[in-house]
Amino acid sequence: MKIFREALLILGIYLIGEVISKGFSLPLPGNILGMLILLLLLMTKVIKVEKIESVSNFFLDHLAFFFIPAGVGLISSFDLIKANIIPILVLCIVTTAIVIAVTGTIVQLVIKVKKGK
Repeated sequence: MKIFREALLILGIYLIGEVISKGFSLPLPGNILGMLILLLLLMTKVIKVEKIESVSNFFLDHLAFFFIPAGVGLISSFDLIKANIIPILVLCIVTTAIVIAVTGTIVQLVIKVKKGK
């Protein structure tokens, strides 16, 4: 029953994000808005981590399962992907390099800040 309650809480926040996104015609998807709302509620301690911890761990443990629909959806676009494979690969490599560089820079900044304290 606890996991069901936790899942309902996350689902409710997701639905609030969807309603806000659709209601105000925002260019931000409702699921992203819901995650931002959840983050804000967790940071301000309106919702304690313990209130969603079990279901969150379940979702993280089974994360690969949630990528199956996206992978199946890509199969329907296989011809488009095949025609544009070089730009897609270049984009993947460049963005991966950017993410690695930004992550490294941020980690170094955090380490410097922690050493300064």
